[in-house]
Amino acid sequence: MKYLNVNPSIQGAEDSGDILIPTELLEKKLVEIDKKLAQVSEKNKKRAELLLDYGNTCLELQKNFEAWQAGQEAFKIFAPIEDWNGAVQACNVMFAAEQPDSLVALGNGVWLAVTFPIEPELSVVLLEHIVNETPEESDGAAIAAATAHYIVDLRTKDKERENLLFFTNQLLATVARRHSNVENQADFQAWFDKLELNSPEDFLGRLGQILNVMVQDDWWVDRDAMRAKLP
Repeated sequence: MKYLNVNPSIQGAEDSGDILIPTELLEKKLVEIDKKLAQVSEKNKKRAELLLDYGNTCLELQKNFEAWQAGQEAFKIFAPIEDWNGAVQACNVMFAAEQPDSLVALGNGVWLAVTFPIEPELSVVLLEHIVNETPEESDGAAIAAATAHYIVDLRTKDKERENLLFFTNQLLATVARRHSNVENQADFQAWFDKLELNSPEDFLGRLGQILNVMVQDDWWVDRDAMRAKLP
């Protein structure tokens, strides 16, 4: 797994992704990426991937504005070539950068992550951000968690499916607990049915409403044109 730690044997332990890398090594890495970027002036996928690496490294160094700029430039390369996996990664960088339009970036990223069959794990990451950003009493977290579970069920298989379903089940249980103090399976099922989380048509429509509020009409892609090309 590239984006989530879903190994149940180590949940609650220190995440290996949290190991601190010395600042001087990260600064050195930025210099190296800068050199590579200087050699790739054309706005192609290679440059966009370097920008993602640059943005994520900036986040580790808490250079959030620079991370936003790198993510934004990467998105503007990925989107025209319809590399939606890359575009969603760029949105994830911009959201993590905590800038004024970070929620707009998240909304755009989630729309792409749900609309297109990108890496399911990355879709889950974006939807988990909505869970974390939503007030406990709001239905928004439940809708995002249900969507994450639905995407995993629909788009994954084998070991990836097992790991991600474990994660999304735990995510749903956590949301149910904080939303309505749900502590047992019977109460969970009642809560699940009450919020119509058993109906993709209903919760996906409600997710669309949430995204509209987040984005406030600042969509970075032509959604109508993209919908017209979907099978």
